[in-house]
Amino acid sequence: MAENAGQAETETGLRRFIPPAFQYPQYRVFWLGMLASVSGFQMMQFGQIVLIYDLTGSSLALGSLGLAAGIPAIILNPLGGVYADRWDKRRLIIITQAITAGLLLLLATLTLLQMVEVWHCLTIAFLVGGVEAFDQAARRALFPHLVARPALVSAVALNSAIWSGTRVVAPAAAGLIIAYFNPAAAFYLAALGFAVMAVVVYWLNSPPRNPVSQASPLKDMLEGLRFIRRSSVFSFLVAMTFFNSFFGISYVYLMPIFAIEILEVGTEGQGWLLSIGGIGALITTAWLGSRQVVRRKGLLVIGGGVTFGLSLAAFGLTSRFLPSYALALGLMFVMGLTSAAYMISITSSLQMLVPNRMRGRVMGFFGMTWNILPLGGMQVGILASLITAPYAVAVGGLAVTAFASGSAALSRQVRNLGTLLSQAELGFDRPAAEPSATPSLPGN
Repeated sequence: MAENAGQAETETGLRRFIPPAFQYPQYRVFWLGMLASVSGFQMMQFGQIVLIYDLTGSSLALGSLGLAAGIPAIILNPLGGVYADRWDKRRLIIITQAITAGLLLLLATLTLLQMVEVWHCLTIAFLVGGVEAFDQAARRALFPHLVARPALVSAVALNSAIWSGTRVVAPAAAGLIIAYFNPAAAFYLAALGFAVMAVVVYWLNSPPRNPVSQASPLKDMLEGLRFIRRSSVFSFLVAMTFFNSFFGISYVYLMPIFAIEILEVGTEGQGWLLSIGGIGALITTAWLGSRQVVRRKGLLVIGGGVTFGLSLAAFGLTSRFLPSYALALGLMFVMGLTSAAYMISITSSLQMLVPNRMRGRVMGFFGMTWNILPLGGMQVGILASLITAPYAVAVGGLAVTAFASGSAALSRQVRNLGTLLSQAELGFDRPAAEPSATPSLPGN
């Protein structure tokens, strides 16, 4: 008995050091598959950029590549959300991952045989962007079924950590592969990453199916939009994501101007500016991912948005009036910390509050606001040409701050977001599943 008690105490102690979401085997498997898939996605993007530039030597062609991938992702995300609610989410992910892997195998083979042309790259980028719209909505609708509600913040943070980490590692690995072999090798490896995700998801348990809708996809999509509009909290969270993409993180498109022309630290300095921001984001992500309980979630959303916006505005204005590389690094670090805090909190808040029957559609509109970043880059570029880059970035930061603080001031529901989340976590959750078994999650 004493030995069993000691073993139980040891296991309980070890669990304290394991992120809450990782205590669920189904989520651990999903996370590893997602790591392979996102790594493949990052390699694919890097390889496409290198290939297009090798074929054309044109910056316009590079812009066309981003546009080809971005347009279908923006347009089709809400439709992807509809089918994530209608179909088996697991099968939808398997199909989309398999299609993407097949498209990459085609691109890799064309490249290997030296038959690839620019239109091949643009067409495949367009098709992958469209397929990814359905895949992203299905993923976001699936993973909340793999953990209990209290572990959702941890799961969202761990998902975010994959994107942050692979954004650094995967392009570097792709660069080495292309340098020693050719872009075809990077595309083959990227295709393998998508195939791994398809196999992994095949072995997951299927989540509960929603009743099959008899309405048209358009009516279902409009129902999702009306659902968001009826609630000031959902409207705020989705709109906050739009402001982040369109006015906030769009500053990255102007970083060469700040690094080379204003701060005069060159491309190496630009790399450090972006890296220090990534380090700040990873610190926040690791902290949120490891927390058993995250209190004051509402403050993380509103306070994080306000602080990020003010830091971004300060970055722009100090570059104009007090150019200092050290100060810029410090502000970028704060921007990384705070942007990760409020975006992870926004995503987990949506996942916690949305009913299962609407999850796919809500996350589809959420994904659309994420993918609007290329249009944000166009916006900030045009504004910079009119009022200079520092002022354009400052305007974007102030827009984020004004929306976050204004929404909190005008809406009692937004101000009470933390209370709503606590009620959702405690009032609507079924008894927590044992971490060693597949969790049983709440319904609507």
